[in-house]
Amino acid sequence: MQSEKGYIFNIQKFCLHDGAGIRTDVFFCGCNLRCKWCANPESQFPFSDARSEAREYTAEEILAEVLKDKPFYDKSGGGVTLTGGDLFMQYAFALELISALKGAGVHVAIETAGSVSAEKFVALTEKVDFVFIDCKHYDEQKHREGTGVSNRLILQNIRSLAASGRDYCVRIPVIPGYNDSLEDARAFCRLFREMGITRVQLLPFHQFGEKKYEKLGLAYAYKGIPQMHKEELAAHRAIFAEEGFDVQIGG
Repeated sequence: MQSEKGYIFNIQKFCLHDGAGIRTDVFFCGCNLRCKWCANPESQFPFSDARSEAREYTAEEILAEVLKDKPFYDKSGGGVTLTGGDLFMQYAFALELISALKGAGVHVAIETAGSVSAEKFVALTEKVDFVFIDCKHYDEQKHREGTGVSNRLILQNIRSLAASGRDYCVRIPVIPGYNDSLEDARAFCRLFREMGITRVQLLPFHQFGEKKYEKLGLAYAYKGIPQMHKEELAAHRAIFAEEGFDVQIGG
């Protein structure tokens, strides 16, 4: 049986904010959202487009690279996080890579926007150790305005994840003028409580991707908007904590 080929635009080592312990982040090309604040716009280009900075890998090649740091994973309780882009855009390759990693005794976390069929979502997430899933907005129209897609499928998958008993965390990227008011925080709380969600991370808006838009010649809706600091989300965190959520600011 021929191995799948995957398109990866970065393998970043010694990461500390995308799961427990010391981790290696593997960045998948491809995403079906078009978030106006996206920090990795190069992930949105087709694999054949040079601007994607993609390189073709087999699962075995990635496994060989990440296993170089397995002693660090084992000592720190870390592992590998599959991020992007979104790994669901390369579903067959993601499954093959997850199988290889788990076969080598590596803890696997994923980061996803969750805009994928329920069948694929369940089939993949049940094979990993931890799931980070974003919830960009509680309101469908606002979600569509900010990302280009409805949130219906995403909320369905978050709901099933919360009921599954698997380890997970729902992340909210807090974006100026989009979902950053205290009333937004209360609305997220109402939705999450109804969905049975218990663990939340608030991710302050940052400008790590601003220079990428300039390099790629792309318009950037948040150009010049100041980054958020953790202190600015203290009141938001307090609202979630008062409602009984396990909440933290940042990864």
